[in-house]
Amino acid sequence: MLPQSSSSARYAFDGVRAQIRDLHTENIANLAVRARELGDVVALWYGEGDMVTPAFIREAAKAAFDEGLTFYVPNMRGHGPLNEALSEYQTRIHGRSIPIGRTTVTPGGMQALYLALELLVDTGTNVVYVAPQWPNIHNAIHLIGGEPRPFPLDFKDDWRLDLDRLFATCDARTRAIFLSTPSNPTGWIASRAEMQSLLDFSRRTGIWIISDEVYGRLYFDGDVAPSILQIAEDGDRVVSVNSFSKAWAMTGWRIGWLTHPSGVADQLGAMTQYINSGTAAPIQAGAVAAIRQGEPLVEEIRQRIRTGLDLAYDRLTRIPGIILPTKPRGGMYAFFALEGENDARRACARILETARVGLAPGHLFGNSAAAFLRMCVCRDSGQIETALERMTAAMN
Repeated sequence: MLPQSSSSARYAFDGVRAQIRDLHTENIANLAVRARELGDVVALWYGEGDMVTPAFIREAAKAAFDEGLTFYVPNMRGHGPLNEALSEYQTRIHGRSIPIGRTTVTPGGMQALYLALELLVDTGTNVVYVAPQWPNIHNAIHLIGGEPRPFPLDFKDDWRLDLDRLFATCDARTRAIFLSTPSNPTGWIASRAEMQSLLDFSRRTGIWIISDEVYGRLYFDGDVAPSILQIAEDGDRVVSVNSFSKAWAMTGWRIGWLTHPSGVADQLGAMTQYINSGTAAPIQAGAVAAIRQGEPLVEEIRQRIRTGLDLAYDRLTRIPGIILPTKPRGGMYAFFALEGENDARRACARILETARVGLAPGHLFGNSAAAFLRMCVCRDSGQIETALERMTAAMN
């Protein structure tokens, strides 16, 4: 006989796999609930722009529906036109051949990340990841059964990576080093020299490099941020994670891709079949339009972020006690701290109540970021100005 009343819920819960029971569920939900109660809140806590996906992308997806492309996609690793477009696109922006056989399309960047981890991580092994970091990384490693091992960037006036200490953090159980570049939330960007050192370390040790380059086109010093794909060979133990979400205003479409050695393509195709059975053809059709026609859109979004950052750095300096790192050269966030505030949760709650502005507390991105607040600046400049005016008035 099953246990009754409240104990029955516990009985079911105790039967769940340990990694699932232990998953972190804390996010900005509590602040969001309070924001709904307050009303008139400028919500800048989500990692998402406010631009609707442009018509040329939406029309391409509609046309695919009208053509009857509503069946299974035969190739689990992607519909031919999108794989071809991604090969041409990556070859162009990275300046070296990246053939079709190195790309797997996924239902979102998160699925791409999860596939990469499933490919590499065994229970009892670890992944060293560069922090502060998007919390999904820690939790996905944990979910698969690996040990998430954060390695913090150094911070003084800017964020810096100590490669020697990073490499010393790895051991015989390390399967991969994970980094995001440009970083969410810091905007830190790995240099080409740092990428080369990571690649050399991988070649010496056999440890994989997983490079999250979702923000790679949101780079202000060139067309694309330095990428591991610019120097890695096909046979290297290197995987790049990417997504259409940020640079093409397609967060709700749920489409991303992996760039990987051709030698693991068949395994990734099989994994895709069993995990998600492929990405919907009309969604892929929209992505083809984004890749082939979307360069003006990428530049528009990049300029939108640059304007938002300029506004944030101009106005935040007028607030006493603000600690501003060197202005990021990529990403879509201002990431700052307040003097004497060791836990930004209090500061975020206070700013929400007094200024009606929603910011993300840094502890969500790891202990090394607990004192920081994240502001998404990929917004209409008027919205950013309103938020900063309210914060300046409330905090002076």
